[in-house]
Amino acid sequence: MRAGGNSVTMNAAAAGTIRLGERTVHRLGFGAMRLTGPGVWGWPKDRQGAMRVLRRAHERGVQFIDTADSYGPEVSEELIAQALYPYPSDLAIATKGGLKRPGAGQWVPDCRPERLKACCEASLKRLRLDRIELYQLHAVDPKVPYADSIGALADLQREGKIRYIGVSNVDVEHLRIARSLVEVVSVQNRYNATDREFESVLDACERDGLAFIPWFPLDAGDIASWGAAQAIAQRHECSVFQIAIAWLLRRSRAILPIPGTSSLEHLEENVAAAGIPLRDDEFAELNRG
Repeated sequence: MRAGGNSVTMNAAAAGTIRLGERTVHRLGFGAMRLTGPGVWGWPKDRQGAMRVLRRAHERGVQFIDTADSYGPEVSEELIAQALYPYPSDLAIATKGGLKRPGAGQWVPDCRPERLKACCEASLKRLRLDRIELYQLHAVDPKVPYADSIGALADLQREGKIRYIGVSNVDVEHLRIARSLVEVVSVQNRYNATDREFESVLDACERDGLAFIPWFPLDAGDIASWGAAQAIAQRHECSVFQIAIAWLLRRSRAILPIPGTSSLEHLEENVAAAGIPLRDDEFAELNRG
């Protein structure tokens, strides 16, 4: 596998570390959405293969795994528990609540406080945890006051069922509201090298010491056509996907990329990207592209 010209240590530790509250993890995680069936619906065809990917991720230094009750739904959380429980002491599991799944490819916000609390209880059982390390509000529900949804997470935190609170799919104003009510340690928004809509949210995270967790860090594979990265990838003897991850890691120390895959080969490639050093001129060129 191509991992950047010279020999690259395939370990997420090469990305350095990031803090989530008082917890420190390697700054390259794993997103577990793609371990489910087509349309993020149902079980994968190869359950044992999905569990091998999860175990290998930890073997390669991944200390942060991100999931959600809506992935499957429920399937991703159950796979994580089946593959990794009892969990290694250095592994942090993050999950999310707030989206319903009427069917494959369908995502409907439902952030009523009572539902969020029920979702958290169910995630605790599936993940076989007494406390979830990072629980994230998955969406903004236009039918529910945002402060009420955040308040439900505050209640769960006071009850000891979650340790840290994160928010997802937010703008700067929603982040401000959340932070006025609770301590927020992370934001998870769509962001990658070719989709930088939420730069202002990233800037707020960087300024205030929050982790920024980009979902679709590889634009669901479409980043392969990123023209600016083609020549740079050839120079490093790696893939455009690896350059995209390396760019995220260089873009801001606040970024915690979570590329996901159901393939052991792609997992190895993603982890190896942590060891690809971009030159200043290469980084500047990618920023322009």
